[in-house]
Amino acid sequence: MVDTREGRLAQVIDGVGKRVNVRRPGGGMEWEVPFADLRLATREERQAAGLWPPEPVGALYGCPTCPELMAAWREANAGGDEVKAGDALVAQRRHWRAHMRTGNVASTGGMA
Repeated sequence: MVDTREGRLAQVIDGVGKRVNVRRPGGGMEWEVPFADLRLATREERQAAGLWPPEPVGALYGCPTCPELMAAWREANAGGDEVKAGDALVAQRRHWRAHMRTGNVASTGGMA
């Protein structure tokens, strides 16, 4: 999200009524923003902040855990268990972020 009043990139923490609590992505002091003053960050803004890969990234080469996490998510999703599917998706995204931090990514176009 972007706080349009100052052009600051923000991560939503909480919201009540017409006000939203946000902070800088990755942590820091929270501030309050009227909902109307927020907009989605563009891909370019997220890239500039290091929150988006420099190119569209697909599946990862050579990582045995990536396909296992994808399979676990698909299985939980197909089974209709929203809690398991959510947990599997969180695990997959955390693993993905670890790749992003280390720069161990390669584009194959295969990741959903």
